[in-house]
Amino acid sequence: MQLLSPAQVAGYVALVLGVTGFLQRDDRRLKLFVSAECFVYTLHFALLGRPPAASSALVSGVRTLASVWFRAAWLAAVAVAVNVGLALALSTRGLGWLPVAGSCLGAVALFTMQGIPMRLVLLASTSMWLANNVLSRSVGGTVLESLIALSSISTIVRLIVARREAAGPGALAEPAPDAPGASSSATSCS
Repeated sequence: MQLLSPAQVAGYVALVLGVTGFLQRDDRRLKLFVSAECFVYTLHFALLGRPPAASSALVSGVRTLASVWFRAAWLAAVAVAVNVGLALALSTRGLGWLPVAGSCLGAVALFTMQGIPMRLVLLASTSMWLANNVLSRSVGGTVLESLIALSSISTIVRLIVARREAAGPGALAEPAPDAPGASSSATSCS
């Protein structure tokens, strides 16, 4: 494995885009950076000879870009179906399903969630991509997903702290959804 091969250099570019994206507190900026990361990732995995990961990255790039303007469960279902269809066409087996499963989780998160819940599901997706990258011997991808996991955890903590500070002193927990004074948006953060 050459650390400066074209495939690995593409992985390093994806690394910079991905970490920058997951450090964003604004959902829209997060999605724009992540879509760019996914398109570079497509090239990276194609050059590494990993068609299932390349196709999942491509679908992820398109779906992430679309999620900037659209939020709908049916779009998540379309992205999942396309991902699974491409994986089946590329004869994915065993561990090759890790990036497909990660991309499917990402589709559900990006099209149906926002704020902290979206980031938690994206963190689960990241763990699947991390496992794929270790198995693929992707240097930049492994570093990328490790840093994305750390960036995601950091941003989730910052969002929780900001939510608590906005709620005022002594507001450590939100009321249960059925408690008096609780609103239907009590569990949603944007």
